[in-house]
This record gives sequence, C-alpha cells and structure tokens, in this order.
Amino acid sequence: MNRLILGGFLALVLVGLGLFWMQGRAEVEAGAPPPEPQDETPEGLPSADVGDMTGPAPPEASELTREQVRFFRYDRNRDLRITREEMLSTRTSGFRALDTDGNNLLTFEEWAVTTSNRFAEMDGNGDNELNQAEFATSAPAPRRTPACRC
Repeated sequence: MNRLILGGFLALVLVGLGLFWMQGRAEVEAGAPPPEPQDETPEGLPSADVGDMTGPAPPEASELTREQVRFFRYDRNRDLRITREEMLSTRTSGFRALDTDGNNLLTFEEWAVTTSNRFAEMDGNGDNELNQAEFATSAPAPRRTPACRC
C-alpha cells in the first residue's frame, strides 16, 4: 500500500516538474529577439523580364479516320506495320468468347490457324507485315441503318 501511495506521489511530482520546465521554455522563447529580415532579392539567382516572350504553340491533335483508328488498335508499337504477333495478341478475348462452355475443346492452335490464314490473305506481298493499305482490305462492311425509327 505504501508503494502505491509513494508511486502516485512521485508521478505527481514528475508531472509538476515537466509542466514547470515547459513553462520556463515558453518564457525563454517569448523573450528571444525576432529573426533579422532577409534581403528581398537573394544574390546569385537570375531574373528575367518575360514581358514580350512567347512560348511554343501547343501541339494540335489530328483527326484519325475510322480505318486509322482500327489500324492502330492492332499496331501496338506504332511503326505503321502490323506483325503477325501483334495481330494474334489481340485475338485472345475472341478465343475466350468462342469457347462458351469453358471446356477448351476449341484449342488455341485451331483458332490460330484461322487467324494465321486470315493474316496471310491480308498480307498481299508476303512479307509477314501489314501496311495500312493491306490492312484496309480487312475492313468490315459498314452497317446499314434504317432511315427512320418508325
């Protein structure tokens, strides 16, 4: 019991000493002189008058045709040529859509043969790359829309 009372008394003494010390520090800081003002323009930094200067014009975005948008969807590295790998890389979601039951009976090799044959049909000069003119031969037929919504 005596230890408990002695511990509580010592805790109160330590808290009082801490408050006294903090109050003394506040008095010292309040009596300190204010810092000396700094020069308005520091030495060593250049200044420039930009009143009559103009920067470069912002770049303008060019409008892409529907065929160019479709071409760049396949041309991942933007070298204006579609390689066989680029053409096949975009077809994985189509393969998943064809395998509706998820049992993988339609193998990727079977599907790749179809895509490879389609690529070979589009590649007119046989260099395993499609330029924009060769790729344009695979454009889907435009949809017919009714004249009115009656």
